[in-house]
Amino acid sequence: MAYTVKSKKSGETYYLHSRDVTLRGGRKQTIYFFARQEKEGVLDDLPSGYKVVENSRTGLPMLKKG
Repeated sequence: MAYTVKSKKSGETYYLHSRDVTLRGGRKQTIYFFARQEKEGVLDDLPSGYKVVENSRTGLPMLKKG
């Protein structure tokens, strides 16, 4: 079951995804993002050390360390 968050402002449901990317210097990093539909890389749970916050202006969910 994918990790979902429902926006308080818009009422939309967002699914948490992750992707491994290579930065310009060659370093590899994992990015996390929310999407309206389940795509490749959907996660079942929050990564440890992160919490979900919502942008007050747009209502989009974001991950924040802490």
